[in-house]
Amino acid sequence: MSSGPCSMKPLSSALFLCLALTLTNGAPMHNGDAVAAEAHDHHDWPDRCEGIEFDAITPNEKGTVFFFKGDHLWKGFDGPAHFSNESFKELDDLHNIGHIDAAFRMHNEENTDDHDHIYFFLDDKVFSYFNHTLEEGYPKSITEDFPGVPDHLDAAVECPKGECITDSVLFFKGHDVHSFDIATKAVKVKSWPHLPACTSVLRWLEHYYCFHGYNFTRFNPQTGEVTGNYPKDSRHYFMKCPGFGHGGDYKVPKCSDVKLDAMTSDDVGKVYAFIGPVYLRLDTIRDGLHAFPITRQWKEMGHGLDAAFSYDHKMYMIKDDQVYIYKTAAHYTLIEGYPKSLKEELGIEGHVDAAFFCDDSDNNTIHIIQGKNMINIDLSTTPRTVSQELPLPFSSSDAALCGPDGIKVFKGSEFYEYQSPMILYASRMAPVPHKITSNMMGCQD
Repeated sequence: MSSGPCSMKPLSSALFLCLALTLTNGAPMHNGDAVAAEAHDHHDWPDRCEGIEFDAITPNEKGTVFFFKGDHLWKGFDGPAHFSNESFKELDDLHNIGHIDAAFRMHNEENTDDHDHIYFFLDDKVFSYFNHTLEEGYPKSITEDFPGVPDHLDAAVECPKGECITDSVLFFKGHDVHSFDIATKAVKVKSWPHLPACTSVLRWLEHYYCFHGYNFTRFNPQTGEVTGNYPKDSRHYFMKCPGFGHGGDYKVPKCSDVKLDAMTSDDVGKVYAFIGPVYLRLDTIRDGLHAFPITRQWKEMGHGLDAAFSYDHKMYMIKDDQVYIYKTAAHYTLIEGYPKSLKEELGIEGHVDAAFFCDDSDNNTIHIIQGKNMINIDLSTTPRTVSQELPLPFSSSDAALCGPDGIKVFKGSEFYEYQSPMILYASRMAPVPHKITSNMMGCQD
């Protein structure tokens, strides 16, 4: 499976709606429309699988990544090219902006009027869009919005605080990088001659990618440092192309068909859902929801798992009667001596349906669900033994997660919500279930 996911929301519903409106209104096609339609059908559409050097790449406010080349763009990691002005109507020859030099999505949570807006750059002009609509007052000169930033840029990318020192935008021109502080508008210029000249740059899932030709190179946004074997062919990772890819062929399921195996969040807030041989990062909604092979992070878990939970900077994964423990601070490195048996590690036996840990300051209890019972185990004791075994108001479950908004227990494509473990095991009847949605899991509603 490619690291780039397939598109989560197909266009079929929109196309059927347009067809229905056309039939209802009975509007005739004028000669000009017919000529335009014929030209559209016979247009020589570019194919990014042939190897394309993109002009710009950026996600929109919903996490869909747009790839730009000339007056065309591609939506997401799969699918054909479209005319750019179908998504951004000013990107056409009539407005003299048939292409763009650079683009990025703003990260500025302190200013909601600017956060998640898309900026396009052409020559010495900047265009600001939100929800695919050009904002009033644009285009402007680049120096008006970004003083100290040069014109005729090659690329641009957002860099949130924590990944850069402050909330910033990195502007690329040749081997020079202009780091623009969003709050102070100060600019620092760096030279990264060791990094290829980027024609576009993408921040995706907290990593930074410099695209050059049809290749990409991953780099550190503060130093420009490149680690690992680069460059790599983008067709293996950022688009679905025949004969390319580096994994399986994950199909996006309908939400009604979703069946989770496990869920957990780690100490830094990363939230994971496990489905068969793949996992999703649920906390990266700004970059869309994407499936990856589990072996990408946990190479020993190639055939999926039964349950997972995080405790004391470690991630516990349960498969059959074995417990695997990974250090979260070391790129999920399996701790020496593991896996161990459930009996040896947690003092229990039998199949585990789900597990969850509520991160309270004085809490060391892991909650294990086995059939109709919830088993509580104090992880601060050695050896670990069962402290409580309590009946539950449902017969079985697939996964569970405890977060700031309470506990979710998943069964098939539905889930129950509880405010605390005490309310969960004190309940006599299961509450009305909620449906899993595309916003939660990236499935198809």
